[in-house]
Amino acid sequence: MPLIRLNNISIAFGTHALLQHSEFQLDPGERVGLLGRNGEGKSTLMNIIAGRILPDNGEVWREPELKLAWLEQMPDLDDEATVYDSVASGLGELGDWISQYHHLLETMDGSEQSLNRLGILQSKLETHNGWHFQQTVESTLSKLNLPADAKISSLSGGWKRRVALAQALVIEPEVLLLDEPTNHLDFESIAWLEEQMLAFRGAVLFVTHDRAFLQKLATRIVDLDRGQLVSWPGNYQDYLRRKAAALEDEANQNNEFDKKLAKEEVWIRQGIKARRTRNEGRVRALKKLRNERSQRRNVQGTTKLNLTKGEVSGKKVIEATNISFGYENKPIVNNFSARIQRGDKIGLLGPNGAGKTTLLKLLLKQLEPTTGEIEQGTKLQVAYFDQLRDQLDPEMTVADTVADGSEFIEIGSEKRHVMSYLSDFLFAPARARSPVKSLSGGEKNRLLLARLFTKSANLIIMDEPTNDLDLETLEMLEDKLVGYEGTLLLVSHDRAFLDNVVTSVFVFEGEGNINEYIGGYAEWFELDKQRKNQAIADKAASTAKKQKPKSIKQKLSYKDQKELERLPGLIEQLETEQAQLTEQIGAAGFYKQEHDAVKQTLEQLEKTEKELEHVYLRWDELESLQD
Repeated sequence: MPLIRLNNISIAFGTHALLQHSEFQLDPGERVGLLGRNGEGKSTLMNIIAGRILPDNGEVWREPELKLAWLEQMPDLDDEATVYDSVASGLGELGDWISQYHHLLETMDGSEQSLNRLGILQSKLETHNGWHFQQTVESTLSKLNLPADAKISSLSGGWKRRVALAQALVIEPEVLLLDEPTNHLDFESIAWLEEQMLAFRGAVLFVTHDRAFLQKLATRIVDLDRGQLVSWPGNYQDYLRRKAAALEDEANQNNEFDKKLAKEEVWIRQGIKARRTRNEGRVRALKKLRNERSQRRNVQGTTKLNLTKGEVSGKKVIEATNISFGYENKPIVNNFSARIQRGDKIGLLGPNGAGKTTLLKLLLKQLEPTTGEIEQGTKLQVAYFDQLRDQLDPEMTVADTVADGSEFIEIGSEKRHVMSYLSDFLFAPARARSPVKSLSGGEKNRLLLARLFTKSANLIIMDEPTNDLDLETLEMLEDKLVGYEGTLLLVSHDRAFLDNVVTSVFVFEGEGNINEYIGGYAEWFELDKQRKNQAIADKAASTAKKQKPKSIKQKLSYKDQKELERLPGLIEQLETEQAQLTEQIGAAGFYKQEHDAVKQTLEQLEKTEKELEHVYLRWDELESLQD
């Protein structure tokens, strides 16, 4: 039975229809990725599902007493509240009582007044099933590893996102809505969020531009295209193949339709001779064809991105020699050396706050290193894309932002009208005359790209360029950067974008240490995983050796030798079982089963993982004895 069903939904703002007689259904256990261009209506659809706005027409049905939570792009959290209070506030008035009870227990002085207050709160909690939800708050805090008594103002953006997720999960929702959940999160936080969503037992509907996140989580894709919701079962890669084939079929059908319409238009205009012989049925059919053509919503044009290559720079672009920099005894860059050459495409990887933007400013000589030297090459022409959009004046119009008040701009050797140029970035004339402050996040990023690409540059610096971009624009930007012949320095937490664009990465590894690795995110991640696994194995071996008495020097017994020979096969068997159980749990219909079946599978996975860990330790122990 579905949790949510939309029947024949329509909604429009002005003359622009966002949804036209659309259908949608969300079933238990599904993880649905909602795709569509910026401005296509994804947020409107989410608001309809959440009950915040009503459609113009159609029916919205929700399961009675449905619990729904929404994790929005920018969590609305009180900076002065504690993490405990913020998480409990997801429960409304009940959460306020739970917070009061929590703080009262911590400050109890044994006075009659505090005891009376405690009794009143206990009575309220008992009456409203509060003990269950108090336990839920505390278990959620523990599960998400959140510091209960920390102030919200002391947390980074990634940790605030964790608090907002805890606030959503504490009501034990059956449906969870996520709006661009990976924006401004670092790699570690994204991986953590993926794990939480895979473990979540309810249904998830999410909007994201992160293709790796989409591929890992989605069990179904719903595409919002020209007012229609189209469901594509399977993962993101399945969707790409099938959508491309569908668009090709649509184009062929439209071509055949247009040929037929053109032929009938010629016939109706043949003059007196034709009018004597024409039949009224054919005239009515022509009118029907004209009406069908007027109702057709064509595929929207794509963003046209063209990088203007500047003058060829010298072979050496930037050379850093033993540079260091820090704030208040906190090292950001420690004794870093690198030589960046013409044509290099380098990604900067590291957690939020590690210093990636600081390193860019050092390399551009916008900051002076504490020690060391930075030497820039000759003939550098730099274009800088800023993650904080500081380059945009909110009061200026879109057109003036790009053309500095002029009607024309020069792109390389070509002179173009600003309205024509902005149409390449999907800004209609009316939108181009609007102030920057009225733009959405995705539109502001498109505007930054439009301004960036007016400049001739042989060194492009991009700091989080993919945030809020729709997938089509993101892929087009990716394609242009791959073909760009200049030098690129890129900060991004979009793993697929990094893998497809960069040739090497600078990785921030703590305490200001920065190391270069060849390849993109995936290559570094595999190398880092191997190093961590080796460290675990070394530690296990070291522990086993310490446990063995140094005075005993003996060969393995016949029984131990046979056990050691069997262990590799047992490990392979357990790893296979672990992978099968993990795949089974990640399937869309897993949580639709009976509760006992779900519980049994989860317990089996936990048992397998513990047994695998025990076998690994036994293997290390026997091998160390053999040595």
